[in-house]
Amino acid sequence: MWDFSISRSLGLMGKTMPFILLRVAVYLGMAAAYVIVTGTGAGIGWGVGAFGDDGFRTGSIFWGGAIGFGLTAGVLYFLREYILYVVKAGHIAVLVELLDGRQMPEGKSQVSYATSVVKQRFGEASVLFAIDQLVKGVLRAVTGLIQGIAAFLPIPGLQQITGLLRAFLNIAVGFVDEVILAYAIRTGSSNPWASARTALVLYGQNYKPMLKNAAWLTLIVYGLSFLVFLLMLAPAAALVWFIPGAWSAGGFVFALLFAWSVKAALIEPFAIACMMDVYFRTIEGQAPNPEWDARLSGMSKKFATIKDKAAGWQPAPAPGASGSTMQGGATT
Repeated sequence: MWDFSISRSLGLMGKTMPFILLRVAVYLGMAAAYVIVTGTGAGIGWGVGAFGDDGFRTGSIFWGGAIGFGLTAGVLYFLREYILYVVKAGHIAVLVELLDGRQMPEGKSQVSYATSVVKQRFGEASVLFAIDQLVKGVLRAVTGLIQGIAAFLPIPGLQQITGLLRAFLNIAVGFVDEVILAYAIRTGSSNPWASARTALVLYGQNYKPMLKNAAWLTLIVYGLSFLVFLLMLAPAAALVWFIPGAWSAGGFVFALLFAWSVKAALIEPFAIACMMDVYFRTIEGQAPNPEWDARLSGMSKKFATIKDKAAGWQPAPAPGASGSTMQGGATT
């Protein structure tokens, strides 16, 4: 079975309620934006369609809704760095403190405190985003080890099974990359690239328990998300009736959006708390293995990029005090 504690992770989520509420506001706001702008686009298409026959109106409604959906997706795409910086990394900073048994500083909100910690550790949002993208690539390379090992086993049909397993574990990687970011926050590293390198090596040398727990969490998260999707089908279908022309695909699309927003706001932070708990307990007392550093360098160009950036990193001077109660110095 898994190595994480469901009750402890739920307790941690309860203690970070300000961030849970922030996530709910952000992700439900995104879903609402999709619905509103898509509905507006479909409404405009319905108006334009009045100048033609029924077939023309149906096409206008569809394309109006599709354009509205695409415009919303484009705007939110450009906000992804900000969301990672403030919402996700900020939440991780608070979870790290609570996992280590420390309390939040008096007279400062969780959100403002976490924002100051993230800014101190990573600087600009673009740096954090670049690290996150490279880390995901390295983690996918680690999951590729499974398929590589299977290639040497003379078992009929094993390649197809391991291919499916690798695809499944690549989805599970989404719950691990933020744990790598948590390592930089926990260690108080002033070089986020070097910290990411160390955290990835520690992950690689413990990939079996980490992938096992990530796989369990993937089943839990997507199972719960599917239940949410089923529950959202009825209200989403009701919303479609307010769109001129009753956009036929709207109910399914909106149910997916609402399920995604609940997953991102409530279910994913639970999974991340679980993975952080497993990771920090697993690596306790370990030193990075040079053999795994060399192995990751050989299997992933993105890991080599992280090493290069770590070597050339010049931290910006931090005015004033540290602004964080994190214990322990950087191990990188």
